[in-house]
Amino acid sequence: MKVYVTRTIPDAGLSLLKQEFTVDVFPHDRLPTKPEIIAGVNDADGLLCLLTDPIDKDVITSAPRLRMIATYAVGYDNIDVATATKHGILVSNTPGVLTDATAELAWALLISAARRIPEGDTYCRQGKFTGWAPQLMVGQEITGKTLGIIGAGRIGAAMALKSTGFHMNVLYTDTQPNPTLERELHAKRVPLEELLKQADFISIHVALSPSTHHLIGCQQLQMMKPTAVLVNTSRGPVIDEPALATALKEHWIFSAGLDVYEHEPKIHKDLLTLPNVVLAPHLGSATIDTRSNMARMAAENMIAGLHGQLPPNCVNPEAYRKKP
Repeated sequence: MKVYVTRTIPDAGLSLLKQEFTVDVFPHDRLPTKPEIIAGVNDADGLLCLLTDPIDKDVITSAPRLRMIATYAVGYDNIDVATATKHGILVSNTPGVLTDATAELAWALLISAARRIPEGDTYCRQGKFTGWAPQLMVGQEITGKTLGIIGAGRIGAAMALKSTGFHMNVLYTDTQPNPTLERELHAKRVPLEELLKQADFISIHVALSPSTHHLIGCQQLQMMKPTAVLVNTSRGPVIDEPALATALKEHWIFSAGLDVYEHEPKIHKDLLTLPNVVLAPHLGSATIDTRSNMARMAAENMIAGLHGQLPPNCVNPEAYRKKP
């Protein structure tokens, strides 16, 4: 059997695949185009893809032998799961393994945006630092403030739990209660509007869906405190990017820290020039340990699926009983 991999992944995964299958890896250090993916998967039994790859109906129906799609990510909104299921193709993801790494990055963005660290770094490198000054790049203090978590799943909960060292008051909004946060942090579940108005720091951790697309737009940004810091490590389209650029330019909020973008990898031109936004190139899972574990998990899903077993992290188990 043959597996097509759309980008070189850590050897922890590739070596497992090569023990079981013929493996064809996209050879270039860039995103493959849709036609390139179609060409690569044409005679493949398995497809190991990234979140950035458009695995839509055209791709899926162009691969008559395809039986398994394993994404090297937690999110799978780039995959037409309905079409895959219709054709009896299993789809898997890599949940849980990147929880702490992404929560850590959310904190890195929060602290960097609150204390203006990248701005200060540039200031120093440009030779502008001439000595301590009372009003030099003052930022927002974190300790004792209110943290708002939008989406209290694995990553959102991990982000909240890491706030204990800062003795923060925690609010969260979610479709269901999180007993762990309420027990450990005395966190309070509130409607989104209340969270936006009360929180000093807001971190977004929701999946992308029709209900969360542009969840944060002009109206929501205007509800926030002018001292608020907004962090997004979930999905770019959850925030209306032009609205955020306006909010930062006009100081509706203090600052933002972003790891994902609405039209990734393209970033809104105004965000590239604003000093009060910290920009990271989608680094949520970018630790050596996590990326290796993701590769291993994706490979294990692929191996199970192509050997006729239900993958450990299958997102469409109903396809398991379907024939291709």
